[in-house]
Amino acid sequence: MNKFDGLILDVDGTIWNTTGIVAEAWNKTIDDSFPQVPHVTADILKGQFGKTMDVIADNLFGVLSEADKKELMKKCCVGEQKALLENTVDITYEGVLQTLNRLYEKIPLFIVSNCQSGYIELVMKKNGITNLIKDIECFGNTGKSKAENIKLVVSRNGLKNPVYVGDTQGDYDACKQAGVPFIWAAYGFGRPETDDYFKKIESFSELESIL
Repeated sequence: MNKFDGLILDVDGTIWNTTGIVAEAWNKTIDDSFPQVPHVTADILKGQFGKTMDVIADNLFGVLSEADKKELMKKCCVGEQKALLENTVDITYEGVLQTLNRLYEKIPLFIVSNCQSGYIELVMKKNGITNLIKDIECFGNTGKSKAENIKLVVSRNGLKNPVYVGDTQGDYDACKQAGVPFIWAAYGFGRPETDDYFKKIESFSELESIL
């Protein structure tokens, strides 16, 4: 634990997999509000999660005007959070919660995501990890890219050598831009286009031995 002074985490595809629940919630919202928009699937969402909410809206709700895309995304996020709060099925990846509780004793933990405001708080509440996470940041709060939000967390917490765990090309790119080593969660939704990352993990629990 001497090498790194902070572990920054992605959420979707790294901590848990919400895509089935979210797809169902979004499709209900689409049917209720803009039925001309095609339904989404869990697999479609796996290819979108990790992007900022405005980019996802452009990709999935392209038949709508800019104002309607924004409105539908806002409604989808409300429906999604309601569905996740009501969910009683464990959707975290194996070993995540146990590993986070052990890592908490050894290294400061942070979360940076491209999600909407309130989502990280929901993740922490549902998984009982609010007390483990020292700081968070997201696109919904700042309107900034993941790279910029990583830099914000690094700066305000005085980190000298943090590391980031994520699962997509976008996560890899953000880490490159922020100058932070990237650990690829290979069990998640995507993969970097290059093998030029710090480490690869097949399960979350492998972080303990790597760090």
